[in-house]
Formats: sequence, C-alpha cells, structure tokens
Amino acid sequence: MDKLTVLKEYFGHSQFRNGQADIIDNILAGRDVLGIMPTGAGKSLCYQVPALMLRGVTVVVSPLISLMKDQVSSLVSAGVSAACINSSLTPEEYSDTVYRACRGEYKLLYVAPERLETQEMQRLISSVEISMVTVDEAHCVSQWGQDFRPSYLHISGFINSLPYRPIISAFTATATGDVKEDIIRILGLDSPFSITTGFDRKNLYFSVMQPSNKYTALRQLLDSFGDKCGVIYCISRKNVEEVCEKLNNDGFSATRYHAGLTDEERRQNQDDFIYDRKRIIVATNAFGMGIDKSDVSFVIHYNMPKNIESYYQEAGRAGRDGSPAQCILLYSGGDVRTNNFIIEKSREENPDLSDEEKEIMLERDRQRLKEMTFYSTTTGCLREYILGYFGEKAPNYCGNCSSCANGFEETDITIDAQKIVSCVYRVRQKGNYFGKGMIVDILRGSKNEKLFSLGFDKLSTYGIMSDVSARRIRSEIDYLIAGGYLALSEDDYPVLKLTALSPKIVKERIPVKMNLPKEKTPLGKKREDDSFYAESPLFSELRSLRGKLAAEAHVPAYIVFSDAALRDMCRIRPVNTAQFLTVSGVGKRKAEMYGEEFCRLIREHIASNPDEEKAPDGEVSSMQKQLDSLREMAVGQRNQAPKVWTDDEERQLSEEFSKGMSIADIAKVHKRTSGAIRSRLRKMGIIA
Repeated sequence: MDKLTVLKEYFGHSQFRNGQADIIDNILAGRDVLGIMPTGAGKSLCYQVPALMLRGVTVVVSPLISLMKDQVSSLVSAGVSAACINSSLTPEEYSDTVYRACRGEYKLLYVAPERLETQEMQRLISSVEISMVTVDEAHCVSQWGQDFRPSYLHISGFINSLPYRPIISAFTATATGDVKEDIIRILGLDSPFSITTGFDRKNLYFSVMQPSNKYTALRQLLDSFGDKCGVIYCISRKNVEEVCEKLNNDGFSATRYHAGLTDEERRQNQDDFIYDRKRIIVATNAFGMGIDKSDVSFVIHYNMPKNIESYYQEAGRAGRDGSPAQCILLYSGGDVRTNNFIIEKSREENPDLSDEEKEIMLERDRQRLKEMTFYSTTTGCLREYILGYFGEKAPNYCGNCSSCANGFEETDITIDAQKIVSCVYRVRQKGNYFGKGMIVDILRGSKNEKLFSLGFDKLSTYGIMSDVSARRIRSEIDYLIAGGYLALSEDDYPVLKLTALSPKIVKERIPVKMNLPKEKTPLGKKREDDSFYAESPLFSELRSLRGKLAAEAHVPAYIVFSDAALRDMCRIRPVNTAQFLTVSGVGKRKAEMYGEEFCRLIREHIASNPDEEKAPDGEVSSMQKQLDSLREMAVGQRNQAPKVWTDDEERQLSEEFSKGMSIADIAKVHKRTSGAIRSRLRKMGIIA
C-alpha cells in the first residue's frame, strides 16, 4: 500500500496537507525528521501513516495520558491496531497490553516518557522490532522551551539501549531557534530532514480586547457563541474558580480545571468537556496539551499569558478540524504585573539550575513577557505579529484579526508623545517614578487624592490631555515603550522611566505616528459556506445521530466524526456507501461502521424535505446575508423589551428539551438568547 492509499483507507482524506508528504517520504527513506507544525496542521498523520507502512512497531513518546487515550481511540476507530502504556491502566490491562505488545500485535504503541526505563519496555525491546521512535511535543526536551519536562531526558537513553538504531521523528507546534537546536542535540537526531510548515492557521480569527469589565465582556462573547464549545484560560486557580462559578450561576454549562483539584475531579471535569456534557471549560494552563477535541469553536484568554509560545499553543486548540474559530484575549495592565510575579517566583522553583542559568532563563522570560505585552497592545495586524515572532514573514494585513477587520488609520501623535514624555520627566523632577496609571491620571487632570498629596496637580502637564480617553493615552504610552522612547521597569510594581531616546521626543521634536484602531468589534467573519451548512436542519440531525453512536461506543462524539465531516455530509448528501466514502474524514473502516446509518438518515431527510435545496455554488453569500438579516431582526425584536415566561412557554420549553433539541435551536424558536434558555432551564430544575 502506498501512502495515499493508507491516508484514504484509514483516515478518510484524499490529499496531504502542506509538509505532510515530504515528512512521510523522508521517514520511509529511513531518515530522521524534525517537524515544526502549528496545532491542527496534522502532525500525527506524519508518523501514523509511515508507521502503518514500516515493518515493525512505532513507539510514540507522549507527555500526557489524555493525549495518548485520544490518539489511540481515534486510531482504533479507524481500524488501526494501537495501544498505550501509562499509569491509567489497571494491573490487568497493563499486563495484557504489554503481553500483546511483545507479541507484535500493535503497529503504534504510545508510551509515557517515565515508562521507557521499566522492565516491561526492556521485554518489548527484546521481543519486537522497533522501526521508529516518535517524540510528540518534542519541545518538552529543552529547558529553554516553555514546557520543559525532565522526564523527556530519558528518551535518548532509551533509544541508545535498543539493539539497533530506529528512525527518530520529532514533532512540536512551537519552537524557537534555540529550542530546535536543543531537540536535535538532546534526541541525537542524525542529519534530520527538518521542516517548518508555517505557523499560520488561516481559519483562526485573532482578537485583543481591553474591556473595562472582563466578565461582562466574557458574558457578551459567550452569548454570541450560542451553544458552541470552547475553552476559557485564566492566569490563576482563584480566577478559574470565580469565573466558573459566575458562569454556572448565569446558566452556562461550564466546568473547571486546575492543578489544585484532585486527580479524580480533574479527570471527571475533563471528560465532561470532551464528551460534551459541559460545553465550556474554565482552566489554567494545566489544561490542554494533547486535548484533540476537534469541535472547539473558541478559546478565550481571560488573562494574558506570559509568552507568545504559550498563547499560540493554547489558542491553537480552537478550530483543529479546520473550521472557523475565535481566539480572543481580554487584556489588562494587571496581567503584566501578575505574570512578572510568576516569572520571579519560577526562579525559586528550579533548584537543579545554577545561578547563572537561572538568571539567563529569568531574563529570557522577561523578554518573552515584553513580546506578549506588545502583542496585546499593538494596533497592527495580530497575525503578522505572531508570525513575525516565529520568524515567518507575513503581509501587514490579514483581514482576519480584530485590527484588520475593524481597520486602523495612521495618526500623528507627536504632540501627545511630547506631553507624555514631559509628564514622566516632570514627575521624575519631583524625585519619583510612577506607573502608567498615575501618569494617565496626571495628564487627564484626575482628582485622585494621592495625586494631590504629592503635589502633581501643580505640574505644568496636569490636565493637558483631559480631552483624550485614558485608553488612548495608555495605547500611546505602550507605543512609546515599544519604540524605546520610554521604558517600563521590571519590578513587582513597574514604573515608567526615561530612556536615551526620550530627548528626541521633547527636544528634537521628531514626528511620531502610530496606527490607531477604529471602533473594535470582537467577532470575526464566518466562512459563509461552513456557516450555511452548520446551521442547516440536516446538520442538527447528523449531530444527534453522531451523539447517539458515540454514547453507545463510550467515546467522544468527535472520535466518530468531526463537525467538519458532518458539514461535508450536508454538502455532498451521500445516500450510498460509494458517495459516503467521498466525505472528508471517512475512511474504509468508518464507512463500514457508520455509513449505512448516516446514509439512511440523509435519504429520509431528503424525502421529508423535497423542497430543500443544497446551497448552489456562488449563492451561499446571498443566503448567508438573508440569514444574518433575519438574525439581526430577531435580536432587535428581542432587545426591545424583556419578555416574561408564560406557563405554556415553560411547558413547551420542557418538551423541546426532552426531545433532544439543542439549546441553540430552542433559542431560535423562542426568540431568546441561549443564555436566557439555559437560565430558565436551571430555574425549572431541568438542568444542573
């Protein structure tokens, strides 16, 4: 079997994505490889396809149990013999898996790095031919990476203990130049074929908001997303608890995840999210690595992460099936202070490093935080900033981020810059430096008592920008910091300082221009064809059938089929096995398992809806506009006045929910928000 046949028969795809074929060809030629590919780019296929074509077994080193279980479930569902060895197995399951592995019954065996030096793995080495060792999340091997795991240092010892050297393949979503060099050196990759496929995820819409009230902004976003599935990242356990509690009180289906919970509760909450019992998970960065849930439609960062690498990896958990998805960051200056504290504290948590190494890592983390802060305050294209950070050139307009979607215009801020720098200088003359908040208050003429007690109301710069919003002044200050005209100290309470370039603003009066955004809207444009099919009645029916089959098999719904596959079914409308095999994501095994039931449902839907037509090419846009117009009218009517629930409406609501209607569909029927429906169901005692 050639690689394309394997791809189609087992995984249901007719062509490879960018870089996949090159990686597979090099592996099949016996060469080590290093693949740097963004989350959702299809890294797993790069080693799974050749694993099925190579003679022996492929050992996949993976960092998390959830990642292994997810991958194995998907492979077994596709007809591939695969298993995992980790601490989640019972003693009986563990013995049986090792026994079958030693008999060569598996083509792929997923192993936690801690298990590589056990007696069972030594038995495996002497029993079967290991043709390839694959290292997933390979950046964990480098102490300069954002997720260093000491257990990954066992991998090279395991490889060296083998009676012959297998092919070594390593994959990661994010890696700077230093981390890439570490991966090659520590894993001992031999003249590897190295490829970076590009970090751009075109289906992701990036947005940064600076709301005055984060929770209010979060509520508005979640209401606009309806019943879509998503992740909300918070910077601390306390934030996770507070946000999750508020969401549940407001009728949202949310659960929580952080390191302070028991192992059992973390597992239960994660499963509730994966199996769609909860639509939202509020979590710290302890959640996510290896979560292959394909229908995550949004990732919201309630707080700014401490580096671009972490942000892009976490945001990349949205839209893994290629569907349009939202990646939204709610930024505030307090996030910078909190992250500075976390970075300083991390120095105490690395006893194995020398003082010199600690200082190097501390300085590197501070610089990463600066880059993350610049991203959060830039008025330029957000996608260009991210790609530029990873060394990838990009146009300064992507059309799919909040800066580009809302537009921005070049504005002369020379006078404002002079006022700001002068204010910092005047405050310094008083013998002090202060943070951005105090400088903004002085410039806007605040009546702050502390300001008066320090005599800052007597400064010549007091109130000279009273007609400018605090948000704009802060944006201009951030721009001056990014340009080196001002500096922000790295203390627990950072203050603004002058730099060697500051005089150029005041004395030389150099012109200063920056892009200032027009009024922002948080949501990106939907891809019209996907939106049309996802909102069709057939899609809801297919999703219900998928849910039923998944429950019977005790697997997450996306293991049966992704949302992207269901939309493709709506587009193709297959009524027999041959047509069903043309659906993206349908391989031979899945066609045998599910084809008859899905085709029967589609035939029945077509027979029951003879006047319903598929969206003809070129006409989706106008149809989408009509749908959008109708939604706008409904929202307008809904917002005119609050509606009281009648007894008849509540009875109807109970019947609709008991029949399996989604909350989004019920909301459309009653012309109310999904949040209002959830809240009413909670008050009626129907949902928890």
